Amino acid sequence: MAVRIEKETIIGDILDVAPQAAPLFFAIGMHCLGCPSSRGETVEEACMVHGVDCEPFLAQLNHFLEAYEAQNGENA
Repeated sequence: MAVRIEKETIIGDILDVAPQAAPLFFAIGMHCLGCPSSRGETVEEACMVHGVDCEPFLAQLNHFLEAYEAQNGENA
């Protein structure tokens, strides 16, 4: 995943290419990842709804995905 996740990135798009990121969304209280409305939200919208500061969450999400790719290969 050479693309960096931004606050405008749609959650469904993230989960389609990196389902291993789901636990990070669960950790901020977003337990309805399968529902169509949550999959259509941006990261920023999800953070706002769940009372999470978006920038630190984005940093955590991107760091997690970079580490996952480094450990498992880019196509993992």
